[in-house]
Amino acid sequence: MSTPPDSATADLAASAHAIRAALPPGGLFADQHWRISPTPFVLGPELAKELDSFGRVLLQFYRAVNLLYRKSAEGKQPEWIARWLDQGKPAWLVELQRHPALKNELPRVIRPDILLTEGGFSITELDSVPGGIGLTAWLGRTYSAVSPKSKVQSPKSEGDSDIIGGPGGMLKGFASIFGDAPKVHVVVSEESASYRPEMEWLSREIQGSRFQVQGSEFNSPAPGEAVYRFFELFDVANVAGARRLFELATEKQIRLTPPPRPVFEEKLLFALLWNRNLRAFWRQELGESFLSRLQKAVPYTWVVDPTPMPPHAAIPELNLTDWRQLMGLSQRERELILKVSGYSEEAWGARGVYFGSDLSTAEWSVAVEKALREFDRTPYVLQRYHKPRLVESGYFDFEQNQLVPMPGRVRLCPYYFVGGEGDGARANLSGVLGTICPADKKIIHGMKDAILAPCSA
Repeated sequence: MSTPPDSATADLAASAHAIRAALPPGGLFADQHWRISPTPFVLGPELAKELDSFGRVLLQFYRAVNLLYRKSAEGKQPEWIARWLDQGKPAWLVELQRHPALKNELPRVIRPDILLTEGGFSITELDSVPGGIGLTAWLGRTYSAVSPKSKVQSPKSEGDSDIIGGPGGMLKGFASIFGDAPKVHVVVSEESASYRPEMEWLSREIQGSRFQVQGSEFNSPAPGEAVYRFFELFDVANVAGARRLFELATEKQIRLTPPPRPVFEEKLLFALLWNRNLRAFWRQELGESFLSRLQKAVPYTWVVDPTPMPPHAAIPELNLTDWRQLMGLSQRERELILKVSGYSEEAWGARGVYFGSDLSTAEWSVAVEKALREFDRTPYVLQRYHKPRLVESGYFDFEQNQLVPMPGRVRLCPYYFVGGEGDGARANLSGVLGTICPADKKIIHGMKDAILAPCSA
């Protein structure tokens, strides 16, 4: 990165100091910090346009997943689909997600994790209970105020800001998913407590202040009010008020999102997308265009199911006849990610993720053995690894008072908020969080060495 002229350097320094000074007194994450870039991460108009339109594709994918699960449970699609998705869940939770009042409820927040690669981008997973909503809202507002304005408008930008979503898109988007509910209770569990500050900031800033953050014991919303479930379903036993909130949702007394439906917290949905037996279903429910876009973006994914295969059969794409043969692959052949599918404390925050080519043969074998052993309780998925490309970026070093170049690899997190009902529902892109990790980091996630910035077109 070349050294900018003095005036430009001064402008970047001023922006960085203004961004840091704008942080809320209590911060946005408990005991977490990140590197500050004085400028947003630039996507370019083509990628920005692609992300803006991808919400339609992902919402239709969720609709199709819901139909597939329901038909499997009814015996109108293969039974192994519902069996895989229900595996390891308590009976009461399986019954709950099939409840007539909830069986067609979809998540109102859709956030893919996207890696920028040499060939385009790769969607590694979907998160329906994501952190970062308040952070991305704060970044959008702050960078819109301090960054130089562009004459080129991005999708969904406001005013003269080229930040995607503009200064208020995330706030408006999040508020939109609750319709006309007079009050919205954001229930944050202890497991999610590190995200509580960002949700408190978000709740204060939404116009009208009808939002209130609640602890895990909260169970008494008034009829007609809404609840945002900011805890994973594996953690329900530690959320004292959860079961009562679920009852109120089934009685249609409150609006609850995300719905208590663990099917949407499983990473193995991408394995179903690639399953050859379901190709006709996906083609019918997604259409050729949406199916093509998804399969171009989603890495090939398998469910690591230890059920013995016939001696003449082989696992597609891998040409293995038994999952234990994974252990014998060379390091070069292990450009693969093994991870917990869902309903586990290891299924978020880069926990329970094993990068094959970064592990010794012994370490990789232990991970594969664990995945096979725990299949009945916690299925694992295997996914092709597409290496993120290097990008040029930089952060401001406040001690040295200078911009420091940092080549890195990027994860994009677009936030789509689903407003409207039934067939009229629409997934609207309201902001994109960019996480840029140092180039030597194999798994990209929020860390103190990472740059977190909003994205612009």
